[in-house]
Amino acid sequence: MLHPDLKSSDKTRGPQHALAEAISLADALPGLEVIGADVVPLPTARPGTLFGTGKLDELAQILKAEEIELVLIDGPVTPVQQRNLEREWKVKILDRTGLILEIFSDRAATREGVLQVELAALSYQRTRLVRAWTHLERQRGGLGFVGGPGETQIEADRRAIDDAITRIRRQLGKVVKTRELHRAARAKVPYPVVALVGYTNAGKSTLFNRLTGADVMAKDMLFATLDPTMRSVTLPDGIDIILSDTVGFISDLPTQLVAAFRATLEEVLSADLIVHVRDISHPETDGQARDVAKILADLGVSETTPQLTVWNKMDQVTGEASETLKNIAARDDAIFMTSAVTGEGLDALLDEISARVQAERAQETLELPFSAGKARAWLFEQEVVEDEKQTDEGFVLTVNWTARQKARFAKL
Repeated sequence: MLHPDLKSSDKTRGPQHALAEAISLADALPGLEVIGADVVPLPTARPGTLFGTGKLDELAQILKAEEIELVLIDGPVTPVQQRNLEREWKVKILDRTGLILEIFSDRAATREGVLQVELAALSYQRTRLVRAWTHLERQRGGLGFVGGPGETQIEADRRAIDDAITRIRRQLGKVVKTRELHRAARAKVPYPVVALVGYTNAGKSTLFNRLTGADVMAKDMLFATLDPTMRSVTLPDGIDIILSDTVGFISDLPTQLVAAFRATLEEVLSADLIVHVRDISHPETDGQARDVAKILADLGVSETTPQLTVWNKMDQVTGEASETLKNIAARDDAIFMTSAVTGEGLDALLDEISARVQAERAQETLELPFSAGKARAWLFEQEVVEDEKQTDEGFVLTVNWTARQKARFAKL
C-alpha cells in the first residue's frame, strides 16, 4: 500500500491518517492482505510513471524481494501511469477508485445496489482503455476494399462498454421506478423521514440497530453498510417516524460513485431531518465532518433541511478529552453525545428528534380548480384538509399543514 504525498496537494488531513484509512479500506476487502504500507513524498507527480526514477527502482526491488502481486496506490492513477507501472514492476496496480469499486462490488446486496456498482465500474473501466499492448494497435476486420479499415480493438472495447452501460441504465430505470412507487406509497403515510448520514464507520448502523431493533450489518470496517435500509420507529412519546440508514461517505469519493449512488441517497434529499453521526473518537473527526458536509452540498441537500449532530463513540473517549467535548456540546443545542454501543445519550437524542419532527402547523385557505384533482387528492392523503366547499370554479379547502408539506404541495 502506497500513499503518494504530493507537496502541491491541498491537504485536509495528515498523510499518516490517510494511509491508515487506505489500509482500513484494503482490510474491508475479503481475501486481501496488506503486508506493507508507506507514505511516499512526491515533489511533483510524473505524468508517465507518477514516481521518479529513483523511487521506481527502489520500490521495484522491494516488490520483487517480497514477491508482491498487487500494489494499492491511495490516490488517482491515470491509465498511462497504471500501464507503465505494471510494466515496470510486473505487478497489478489498483488505485483508490478501483479499490472502493471492488469493495462496493463485494458488498452490494440489493438489485439496485448491484446495478449501481456495475454502472460505476463500467464508467471507470472505460477510462482505462489505453494502448497497453500491441494487439490493441492493429486494425481489425475488412480486406481493404470494402469500407476501408476496420475499427481498432480499443474502439470495439469502448463500444461494448457503452452498450453494457446503456443496458444497465435501462434496467436501473426500471428499479428506480419501483423505488419511486415505494416512495410515493410512503408519502401517503404522513410519517417524517429521519436520515442517518456520516463518514464511513462512524457507527450509523450500530445506532440504527439500537433504535430500531433491526439486524443491519454493523462491523468495525469501512463501508459495512452499502444499500440503504429503512425502518419504522415509534419514538418514546408515541410519534412514528421512518429512520433511514445510508451508505457511509468518504473523502475523495470517486466521481463515478457520486453519480451512480445519487439515486441511493435520494432518501437523504427528501428527509425531514438529517442526523449527522460522527465518530468523535477518531483523530480526523473534524476533517471527516467537512467531507460529509461537502458531499451533502454536492448532492443538493437543501440548507434549510434541519440537521442534528451526533458525537458517537463517546465510550472510546476518556479523561480530559471527554470533559472538553462535554463542555463544547453543552453550549450547542444541536450536538448530542452518544454511544450506540452502551446506549449513552440516546434518550436525549430521541427527545430532540421528536421535537424537531413535530413541526409547527399553519392554517390556510386554498382555491383549486376542478382540473387540480391530483393536488386535491394529495392533500387528503396527507390528512391536512379540515374543511372543503365546492364552488362553480372548483374547490375551496381549509388546510392545516407544516411548512414542509406546503413546499411539497407547491411542487405539485
